[in-house]
Amino acid sequence: MITHHPSLLRPPILSLRIGVLGRRPTALAFLSATVASPRPPTPPLLRLRHVRAAAGGASRVGRDGGKGAAPPPALGAALLDFARSNFLPLALVGGVILGLLDPNLGCLAHKYSLSKYSTFGIFVISGLTLRTKELGAALEAWPAGLYGLASILLFTPFLAQFIMQLQLFPREFITGLAMFCCMPTTLSSGVTLTQLVGGNSALALTMTVVSNLLGIIIVPLSLAMYIGAGAGVSLPTEQLFKSLVTRLLIPLIIGKVVREASKGIADFVDGNRQGFSVASAVLLSVVPWIQVSRSRSLILSVQVKAFAAAIAIGVLLHLALFAFNATMLQILSRLEQKGESVFAKKEYARAVILVASQKTLPVLVAVVDQLGGALGESGFLVIPGVAAHINQVLIATQYCYLSLAFSWEPFLMSETLCRSLSIHS
Repeated sequence: MITHHPSLLRPPILSLRIGVLGRRPTALAFLSATVASPRPPTPPLLRLRHVRAAAGGASRVGRDGGKGAAPPPALGAALLDFARSNFLPLALVGGVILGLLDPNLGCLAHKYSLSKYSTFGIFVISGLTLRTKELGAALEAWPAGLYGLASILLFTPFLAQFIMQLQLFPREFITGLAMFCCMPTTLSSGVTLTQLVGGNSALALTMTVVSNLLGIIIVPLSLAMYIGAGAGVSLPTEQLFKSLVTRLLIPLIIGKVVREASKGIADFVDGNRQGFSVASAVLLSVVPWIQVSRSRSLILSVQVKAFAAAIAIGVLLHLALFAFNATMLQILSRLEQKGESVFAKKEYARAVILVASQKTLPVLVAVVDQLGGALGESGFLVIPGVAAHINQVLIATQYCYLSLAFSWEPFLMSETLCRSLSIHS
């Protein structure tokens, strides 16, 4: 049974052609046929732009069901998204600014040793979020992991003696950067960035855990060798070792034991990793806040160019670590002739470059706090480390972005960084 009139089933273009045979089409008929005719196919490049726009939320469904251009995201939403993506640098900078604006609250926090408890909490959280089920997968890449540990704990601390030769006032800026060189790798950002860039996260996790555990023994020795001798100060190595065990190793073990003892806690931590990262960042920002509050009057007396010089040295230091590790991996990859070298595999090379080129700030803070002014004003020692930590996170993030966007080899680090700096200049 036919439920529609046959004329309604004819396409408009067919009606137009029939009309042309009988009479000339009117302007209204031509316009209606043109509007109803199918659109030409969209070029591939334009389709890609539409897909990107849709992914970015540039096209939404209107009230009438049709898709129209949506207004750009509100300023508040954009700022919130930026804060979530850069919470750690913002927290560190916020702590410094708060200490400069009003030192009274920070001095009160120092009176009750809040920095010690915040450092303890940071490493408890690190133990809670530490997943070791994939550590066995890193055994295949043990030569790359061994090189990474040597670079973190032996090679890069050697740069401290060259930094100590630089002349800058106040002297604590140089000493703080040299101490930063002697630290182990970061506890979380190295593994996170390795996952982002497609590196081997198990290898990154192994280097992170082992370097921080061995760092409890090696860091005091490196400080005494490269910093204490150059500064003319005899560092309390035994006391520093005991402090690192108490404030770093024990809370790390406590967090890890709690995680392994309860599957419910482990699932809760894994399901709220972003919240724990925010808590860790807040605890970390407590330390520069207290140190800056205590040294506010001295910090305000320092010239701006001294801060700029310290920041520039920190940037050059991180770039030097990137270039050194990338070059060494390239050399090691060519030494092995049989089959594909472990050092030449992208996933392993990226993990080593990212993890071995970063230094941790909480350990530096714990060391500075334990020394009690033996190497100078604590606030001056911590501020260059805060700036260097922010710089290394930003540079490593740009490396990950460029690696994902252009699939560049990690060995082309110098070219990558040059292009990254040119993009944002």
